[in-house]
Amino acid sequence: MSETNETASFGTPFFIDTHCHLDASEFDSDRDVEYARATAAGVGIQIVPAISRDSFATVNAACTRYPGCLPAWGLHPMYIGVHRPEHLADLRAQIDTRRPVAVGEIGLDLFVRDLDYTTQEFFYVEQLKIARDYELPVLLHGRKANDELLKQLRRIRVRGGIAHAFNGSPQQAGEFIKLGFKLGFGGAFTWPRANNLRRLAASLPLDSIVLETDSPDIPPVWVGRGRNAPGELLRIAQTLAELRGVDLDTVARATTHNARELFGLT
Repeated sequence: MSETNETASFGTPFFIDTHCHLDASEFDSDRDVEYARATAAGVGIQIVPAISRDSFATVNAACTRYPGCLPAWGLHPMYIGVHRPEHLADLRAQIDTRRPVAVGEIGLDLFVRDLDYTTQEFFYVEQLKIARDYELPVLLHGRKANDELLKQLRRIRVRGGIAHAFNGSPQQAGEFIKLGFKLGFGGAFTWPRANNLRRLAASLPLDSIVLETDSPDIPPVWVGRGRNAPGELLRIAQTLAELRGVDLDTVARATTHNARELFGLT
Protein backbone atom coordinates (compact mmCIF):
# COMPACT_ATOMS: atom_id res chain seq x y z
CA MET A 1 0.00 0.00 0.00
CA SER A 2 1.64 3.21 -1.13
CA GLU A 3 0.92 6.67 0.28
CA THR A 4 4.24 8.32 -0.37
CA ASN A 5 3.01 11.77 0.62
CA GLU A 6 1.46 10.42 3.84
CA THR A 7 -1.91 11.81 2.74
CA ALA A 8 -4.98 9.72 2.03
CA SER A 9 -7.54 10.59 -0.61
CA PHE A 10 -9.30 13.97 -0.49
CA GLY A 11 -6.49 15.45 1.59
CA THR A 12 -7.21 13.48 4.79
CA PRO A 13 -4.00 12.85 6.79
CA PHE A 14 -2.80 9.26 6.51
CA PHE A 15 -2.28 7.35 9.75
CA ILE A 16 -0.96 3.96 10.78
CA ASP A 17 -2.47 2.32 13.85
CA THR A 18 0.58 0.36 14.94
CA HIS A 19 -1.32 -1.78 17.46
CA CYS A 20 -4.96 -2.74 16.96
CA HIS A 21 -6.71 -6.00 17.87
CA LEU A 22 -9.39 -5.75 15.19
CA ASP A 23 -9.74 -9.54 15.35
CA ALA A 24 -10.99 -9.40 18.97
CA SER A 25 -14.44 -10.77 19.75
CA GLU A 26 -15.56 -7.29 20.85
CA PHE A 27 -15.74 -6.41 17.14
CA ASP A 28 -17.66 -9.49 15.99
CA SER A 29 -20.94 -7.58 15.61
CA ASP A 30 -19.61 -4.57 13.69
CA ARG A 31 -16.06 -5.23 12.47
CA ASP A 32 -16.85 -4.09 8.91
CA VAL A 33 -18.36 -0.86 10.22
CA GLU A 34 -15.38 -0.06 12.45
CA TYR A 35 -12.89 -0.83 9.69
CA ALA A 36 -14.78 1.50 7.33
CA ARG A 37 -14.95 4.20 10.01
CA ALA A 38 -11.21 3.99 10.57
CA THR A 39 -10.51 4.18 6.85
CA ALA A 40 -12.73 7.26 6.55
CA ALA A 41 -10.73 8.85 9.39
CA GLY A 42 -7.49 8.35 7.46
CA VAL A 43 -6.30 5.20 9.22
CA GLY A 44 -5.02 3.49 6.11
CA ILE A 45 -2.99 0.76 7.80
CA GLN A 46 -3.69 -1.21 10.97
CA ILE A 47 -1.13 -3.58 12.48
CA VAL A 48 -3.02 -6.50 14.04
CA PRO A 49 -0.93 -8.51 16.55
CA ALA A 50 -1.69 -12.05 17.63
CA ILE A 51 -1.76 -12.99 21.32
CA SER A 52 -1.65 -16.80 21.20
CA ARG A 53 -1.35 -19.68 18.76
CA ASP A 54 -5.14 -19.94 18.59
CA SER A 55 -5.41 -16.28 17.59
CA PHE A 56 -3.27 -16.79 14.49
CA ALA A 57 -6.42 -17.81 12.62
CA THR A 58 -8.50 -14.78 13.65
CA VAL A 59 -5.68 -12.35 12.89
CA ASN A 60 -5.11 -14.01 9.53
CA ALA A 61 -8.83 -13.78 8.72
CA ALA A 62 -8.95 -10.06 9.54
CA CYS A 63 -5.82 -9.34 7.53
CA THR A 64 -7.20 -11.29 4.58
CA ARG A 65 -10.59 -9.57 4.64
CA TYR A 66 -9.32 -6.01 5.11
CA PRO A 67 -6.58 -4.78 2.75
CA GLY A 68 -5.34 -2.18 5.25
CA CYS A 69 -4.67 -4.75 7.99
CA LEU A 70 -1.23 -6.31 8.33
CA PRO A 71 -0.40 -9.13 10.76
CA ALA A 72 2.11 -9.58 13.55
CA TRP A 73 2.50 -13.07 15.03
CA GLY A 74 3.37 -13.63 18.67
CA LEU A 75 2.57 -15.11 22.08
CA HIS A 76 1.42 -12.49 24.61
CA PRO A 77 2.83 -12.65 28.17
CA MET A 78 -0.61 -12.40 29.79
CA TYR A 79 -1.61 -15.71 28.20
CA ILE A 80 1.22 -17.88 29.45
CA GLY A 81 -1.42 -20.22 30.89
CA VAL A 82 -2.28 -21.36 27.36
CA HIS A 83 1.16 -21.17 25.74
CA ARG A 84 3.22 -24.33 25.37
CA PRO A 85 6.88 -24.64 24.31
CA GLU A 86 5.80 -26.34 21.08
CA HIS A 87 3.84 -23.19 20.18
CA LEU A 88 7.17 -21.55 19.42
CA ALA A 89 7.60 -23.96 16.51
CA ASP A 90 4.06 -23.10 15.43
CA LEU A 91 5.05 -19.42 15.53
CA ARG A 92 7.96 -20.08 13.19
CA ALA A 93 5.69 -22.03 10.88
CA GLN A 94 3.18 -19.18 10.85
CA ILE A 95 5.91 -16.70 9.93
CA ASP A 96 6.95 -19.01 7.10
CA THR A 97 3.34 -19.25 5.91
CA ARG A 98 2.57 -15.53 5.98
CA ARG A 99 5.41 -13.17 6.70
CA PRO A 100 4.31 -10.55 9.25
CA VAL A 101 5.48 -6.99 9.71
CA ALA A 102 6.66 -7.87 13.23
CA VAL A 103 6.82 -10.52 15.93
CA GLY A 104 4.24 -9.57 18.54
CA GLU A 105 2.62 -9.12 20.81
CA ILE A 106 5.39 -10.34 23.08
CA GLY A 107 7.01 -9.15 26.29
CA LEU A 108 6.68 -9.14 30.07
CA ASP A 109 3.93 -8.10 32.48
CA LEU A 110 4.79 -7.39 36.11
CA PHE A 111 1.51 -5.60 36.80
CA VAL A 112 -0.54 -8.80 36.98
CA ARG A 113 0.87 -10.49 40.06
CA ASP A 114 -0.11 -14.11 39.39
CA LEU A 115 1.76 -14.42 36.08
CA ASP A 116 4.84 -16.59 36.60
CA TYR A 117 7.85 -14.47 35.70
CA THR A 118 10.15 -17.35 34.77
CA THR A 119 7.63 -18.63 32.22
CA GLN A 120 7.06 -15.14 30.85
CA GLU A 121 10.78 -14.60 30.45
CA PHE A 122 11.22 -17.94 28.68
CA PHE A 123 8.65 -17.10 26.01
CA TYR A 124 9.91 -13.52 25.70
CA VAL A 125 13.52 -14.57 25.17
CA GLU A 126 12.65 -17.34 22.73
CA GLN A 127 10.51 -14.98 20.67
CA LEU A 128 13.28 -12.39 20.57
CA LYS A 129 15.46 -15.11 19.09
CA ILE A 130 12.79 -15.83 16.49
CA ALA A 131 12.56 -12.15 15.59
CA ARG A 132 16.34 -12.01 15.30
CA ASP A 133 16.43 -15.09 13.09
CA TYR A 134 13.79 -13.66 10.73
CA GLU A 135 15.15 -10.09 10.90
CA LEU A 136 11.81 -8.76 12.09
CA PRO A 137 11.00 -5.95 14.56
CA VAL A 138 9.01 -6.75 17.70
CA LEU A 139 5.88 -5.34 19.33
CA LEU A 140 6.57 -5.23 23.06
CA HIS A 141 4.08 -5.43 25.91
CA GLY A 142 5.81 -4.22 29.06
CA ARG A 143 3.66 -3.18 32.00
CA LYS A 144 5.95 -2.31 34.93
CA ALA A 145 8.74 -4.17 33.13
CA ASN A 146 10.74 -1.71 31.03
CA ASP A 147 14.07 -2.46 32.68
CA GLU A 148 13.52 -6.20 32.35
CA LEU A 149 12.59 -5.81 28.68
CA LEU A 150 15.69 -3.72 28.03
CA LYS A 151 17.96 -6.21 29.77
CA GLN A 152 17.08 -8.92 27.26
CA LEU A 153 17.08 -6.54 24.28
CA ARG A 154 20.69 -5.65 25.03
CA ARG A 155 21.54 -9.34 25.04
CA ILE A 156 19.46 -10.45 22.04
CA ARG A 157 19.65 -7.77 19.38
CA VAL A 158 16.62 -7.50 17.12
CA ARG A 159 15.71 -5.14 14.29
CA GLY A 160 14.10 -2.61 16.58
CA GLY A 161 10.40 -2.51 17.30
CA ILE A 162 7.81 -0.65 19.34
CA ALA A 163 7.53 -0.30 23.09
CA HIS A 164 3.75 -0.55 22.99
CA ALA A 165 1.74 1.66 25.37
CA PHE A 166 4.97 3.17 26.66
CA ASN A 167 4.73 4.52 30.20
CA GLY A 168 8.23 4.71 31.55
CA SER A 169 10.80 7.33 32.42
CA PRO A 170 12.61 9.61 29.98
CA GLN A 171 15.75 7.61 30.71
CA GLN A 172 14.04 4.33 29.79
CA ALA A 173 12.64 5.97 26.66
CA GLY A 174 16.17 6.95 25.70
CA GLU A 175 17.42 3.40 26.15
CA PHE A 176 14.68 2.00 23.89
CA ILE A 177 15.48 4.63 21.28
CA LYS A 178 19.19 3.73 21.37
CA LEU A 179 18.20 0.14 20.54
CA GLY A 180 16.23 1.23 17.48
CA PHE A 181 12.79 1.27 19.07
CA LYS A 182 9.84 3.59 18.63
CA LEU A 183 7.50 4.41 21.50
CA GLY A 184 3.78 3.73 21.11
CA PHE A 185 1.31 6.36 22.32
CA GLY A 186 -2.47 5.97 22.30
CA GLY A 187 -5.56 6.72 24.30
CA ALA A 188 -3.89 6.71 27.73
CA PHE A 189 -2.14 10.06 27.29
CA THR A 190 -5.41 11.82 26.35
CA TRP A 191 -6.60 11.67 29.97
CA PRO A 192 -5.89 15.00 31.72
CA ARG A 193 -4.53 13.35 34.86
CA ALA A 194 -2.02 11.19 32.95
CA ASN A 195 0.70 13.68 33.79
CA ASN A 196 3.76 11.51 33.10
CA LEU A 197 2.43 10.28 29.78
CA ARG A 198 1.46 13.76 28.68
CA ARG A 199 4.92 15.10 29.51
CA LEU A 200 6.51 12.28 27.53
CA ALA A 201 4.18 12.75 24.56
CA ALA A 202 4.97 16.47 24.52
CA SER A 203 8.73 16.24 24.98
CA LEU A 204 10.12 13.07 23.39
CA PRO A 205 11.58 13.43 19.89
CA LEU A 206 8.76 13.18 17.36
CA ASP A 207 10.86 10.83 15.25
CA SER A 208 10.67 8.30 18.10
CA ILE A 209 6.86 8.26 18.40
CA VAL A 210 4.26 6.09 16.69
CA LEU A 211 0.50 6.11 17.19
CA GLU A 212 -1.69 3.22 18.30
CA THR A 213 -5.11 2.49 19.73
CA ASP A 214 -4.74 -1.01 21.22
CA SER A 215 -8.41 -1.39 20.28
CA PRO A 216 -10.65 -2.52 21.90
CA ASP A 217 -8.58 -1.59 24.98
CA ILE A 218 -7.02 1.63 26.38
CA PRO A 219 -9.86 3.97 25.38
CA PRO A 220 -9.19 7.71 25.10
CA VAL A 221 -10.87 10.15 27.45
CA TRP A 222 -13.79 10.91 25.10
CA VAL A 223 -14.68 7.20 24.93
CA GLY A 224 -14.48 6.83 28.70
CA ARG A 225 -15.01 3.25 29.82
CA GLY A 226 -16.37 2.21 26.44
CA ARG A 227 -14.82 0.14 23.70
CA ASN A 228 -11.90 1.69 21.87
CA ALA A 229 -11.73 1.46 18.07
CA PRO A 230 -9.14 2.24 15.37
CA GLY A 231 -11.21 5.18 14.11
CA GLU A 232 -10.28 7.04 17.29
CA LEU A 233 -6.69 7.40 16.07
CA LEU A 234 -7.47 10.72 14.33
CA ARG A 235 -8.51 12.41 17.58
CA ILE A 236 -5.59 10.80 19.40
CA ALA A 237 -3.29 12.37 16.81
CA GLN A 238 -5.03 15.72 17.24
CA THR A 239 -4.45 15.54 20.99
CA LEU A 240 -0.77 14.82 20.41
CA ALA A 241 -0.53 17.79 18.04
CA GLU A 242 -2.11 20.06 20.64
CA LEU A 243 0.26 18.89 23.37
CA ARG A 244 3.28 19.48 21.16
CA GLY A 245 2.05 22.80 19.73
CA VAL A 246 2.21 21.64 16.11
CA ASP A 247 -0.38 21.05 13.41
CA LEU A 248 -2.06 17.73 12.72
CA ASP A 249 -0.26 17.21 9.40
CA THR A 250 3.09 17.40 11.17
CA VAL A 251 2.07 14.61 13.54
CA ALA A 252 0.53 12.54 10.75
CA ARG A 253 3.55 12.77 8.49
CA ALA A 254 6.09 12.11 11.22
CA THR A 255 4.36 9.19 12.95
CA THR A 256 3.44 7.56 9.64
CA HIS A 257 6.99 7.91 8.38
CA ASN A 258 8.30 6.43 11.63
CA ALA A 259 6.01 3.40 11.33
CA ARG A 260 6.76 2.86 7.65
CA GLU A 261 10.48 2.98 8.29
CA LEU A 262 10.23 0.55 11.20
CA PHE A 263 8.05 -2.02 9.41
CA GLY A 264 9.70 -1.63 6.01
CA LEU A 265 6.49 -0.44 4.36
CA THR A 266 6.63 1.45 1.09
